Amino acid sequence: MASAEPRPLIAIVGPTGTGKSDLSLAVAERLIAVGQPAEIVNADAMQLYRGMDIGTAKLPPSQWRGIPHHLFDILDVTDEATVARYQPEARETITAVRERGAIPILVGGSGLYVSSVIYDFRFPGTDPAVRGRLEAELAEHGPGVLYRRLKERDAAAAASIGASNARRIIRALEVIELTGAPYGASLPEEPVPWLPTVIIGLRAPRDELIARLDARVEWMWRDGLVAEAASLIPAGIDRGVTASRAIGYAQALGQLRGALTEPEAIAHTQQLTRRYARRQMSWFKRYPGIAWLDYDAPDLASLALDRL
Repeated sequence: MASAEPRPLIAIVGPTGTGKSDLSLAVAERLIAVGQPAEIVNADAMQLYRGMDIGTAKLPPSQWRGIPHHLFDILDVTDEATVARYQPEARETITAVRERGAIPILVGGSGLYVSSVIYDFRFPGTDPAVRGRLEAELAEHGPGVLYRRLKERDAAAAASIGASNARRIIRALEVIELTGAPYGASLPEEPVPWLPTVIIGLRAPRDELIARLDARVEWMWRDGLVAEAASLIPAGIDRGVTASRAIGYAQALGQLRGALTEPEAIAHTQQLTRRYARRQMSWFKRYPGIAWLDYDAPDLASLALDRL
């Protein structure tokens, strides 16, 4: 029987392109080498999708080094990824990992997804009528009208979400309408940990990160992102509320439709990726007690384990 002794939760977070997956593998291997099992749990919303591999920089199972990985490839591209759905699944997974006597390592850059696990969040419900009306407005007028409305009702939420994330703009407006309170009111001002958690944040100098992100987008196109997006059209990615709007995939689909040239698709993806990385950094900077490490520090795994 697995030991009932409590195991901490390790969370490895930070902007995209800082090497979170590599660090999670290195930390897990170090723990296993000293007799402490460890397992990795995904907290990247887009890596939940089957078939979305190149554009999410998802590690294939052949590179997992024998370490158990959870919550990868669990959604079809027609499914909507929501944090309210993810939270119970992630917590159930983490609880099972701890009951097996292993240390769970939560890895990802989707800030709200990470926060939903490590802090005591309660998510408001949803209303199909309200959601349908907002989706209809989006289809007719585009995200600009909805974003301006969100800025009027909750400027802080609008700044955090950004003008291009239509799905989250709709969710914020839905919550505001259902609760009569700002969207941020559903998030705790003073975060209460769900479990004892060690949070490791990876950071990079801005100019270095921009160069890495731009190069990464170019590599994705060379590695076949457009072909991957084309292969997902029969699976229904065009109908996917979340998947079709993912950074990189939306632009690749635009290229396939002839709405964007390849240089335009790449440049647009680079711009959105840089903007997303800024929002990620702003989100994770708010975490109390986070231990920031330079992404290129020598023996990064040892530095991370020192925080334990």
